Amino acid sequence: MKPAESKQSPLHDAHVAAGGRLVDFAGWRLPIQYRGVIEEHNTVRTKVGLFDVSHMGEASVRGPQALEFLQQVTCNNVARLVPGRAHYSGLMTPDGCFVDDLLIYQLDADDYLLVINAANTPKDLAWLERHATDFDVRLSNDSAAWCQLALQGPLAETVLASLTELDLPAIHYYGFARTVLQGADCIVSRTGYTGEDGFEIYGPAGAGVTLWSALLEAGAPHGIAPIGLGARDTLRLEAKMALYGNDIDDSTTPYEADLAWIVKLKKGDFVGREALRRQKKDGLTRKLVGFEMRGRAIARHGFKAVHDGRPVGQVTSGSFAPYLKKSIGLAYLPIELTEVGTAFDIDIRGRNEPAEVVATPFYKREPQGGA
Repeated sequence: MKPAESKQSPLHDAHVAAGGRLVDFAGWRLPIQYRGVIEEHNTVRTKVGLFDVSHMGEASVRGPQALEFLQQVTCNNVARLVPGRAHYSGLMTPDGCFVDDLLIYQLDADDYLLVINAANTPKDLAWLERHATDFDVRLSNDSAAWCQLALQGPLAETVLASLTELDLPAIHYYGFARTVLQGADCIVSRTGYTGEDGFEIYGPAGAGVTLWSALLEAGAPHGIAPIGLGARDTLRLEAKMALYGNDIDDSTTPYEADLAWIVKLKKGDFVGREALRRQKKDGLTRKLVGFEMRGRAIARHGFKAVHDGRPVGQVTSGSFAPYLKKSIGLAYLPIELTEVGTAFDIDIRGRNEPAEVVATPFYKREPQGGA
């Protein structure tokens, strides 16, 4: 059977022209890097970078019972949102594990935008549709209509301010505003996946190249550069932001993934609530922790964690951290081994290399701007 052809971003030709090295990712053809992961990573940490994340899925939920529906199918408290605010949440299985993680934007009283992971978009939409039958809501997959750009780094606000009259300092973390950028109706959101200040910009797919070019031009005096998926992954790891399929999936709960803050048991019933309530009451047997390698070895996804000569867990994400200049990773370990300072080993091609549980996030920026 012939494999499905990878989708192309609205910015595909721009990536080719910029020298992007394209790879297949989540069913899309996307740039893994332009000039090198380490350089791109540090550009975002010290200046500003521009990402094309148009592969992400977007779905709308509208109707008089939109709030009730989203309360039922997600674990965070949607009732606390107001127009102009977003939050991070999870679609839960009945076992309290992740169908997916997502962002929910309240556009209006009965109008929400869901941003979901690219590879999970068909699965998520089917899951939402199954649960929508008892609610007066309208679901639609609007992914093809949107482009999504992420402007990230300490100079992101400076760059964007030159293109908009929005009061950017007034847009706080997880806040957003609607505006016109380069003639296109857009959503400007103070969110991101890098651990830096910055914005995610949602616009019409047809305006993607215009927005991309305008941001690169405005950022040129500030050292802006296009950034690929490779640096996106190392940046999010330094900030300990979970990646679906690695750190969270349909076998892990928010409590195990150190994401208890997105679970609001007191809001009322939702899919997976009973399982999560029971896990919170009974206590965890394992938890996702951050670790540092004590030598020069680099732990990778899938490597085994070892303690006292026996396997006790598995690395979910691991890399050399370009800004921190050390090897870091995430792993699920038995709860008795999750205290900061606990020593264990990583089996790297048959050699047990020393590691230690450390506090996370590994990297935390200095507060600035409206974040």
